[in-house]
Amino acid sequence: MKKGNVLMVCLGNICRSPLAHGIFEHLSKDYSITVDSAGTANYHTGNTPDSRSIKIAAARGINIANQKARQFIVADFDAFDYIFVMDHENLNNVLKLAKTELDRNKVRLLLESDEVEDPYYGGDQGFEIVFDKIEKACKNIIESWNQ
Repeated sequence: MKKGNVLMVCLGNICRSPLAHGIFEHLSKDYSITVDSAGTANYHTGNTPDSRSIKIAAARGINIANQKARQFIVADFDAFDYIFVMDHENLNNVLKLAKTELDRNKVRLLLESDEVEDPYYGGDQGFEIVFDKIEKACKNIIESWNQ
């Protein structure tokens, strides 16, 4: 995998993908890339991330409080080299919007064959677990760029 612009995608763009956006941006600060996040649904467009996502990120030294939720759009295929999604449902939703094989090849699960579960309906511990999973995946991606 070579270095490139990254988009993180979940359902509402307030829990998982803002964390992934913040974590990846933090870990890749030495690269000249763009990192963003989006949701496949428009439930929270314009809202800041869930307070629990903001809290766990801040506890780990990452500020995501200024992010604003937005919906994934077809133009994202042109703007990003990699589109990482959090689960199979969102993977399918993004792939439905792909117009070409090149678009489809940009989309993959962040955890390769596993899902980042949605912590929205749980407690703070779920957000900690999700943070750790996302951070590990992001580190693996950055490491692959350095090989």
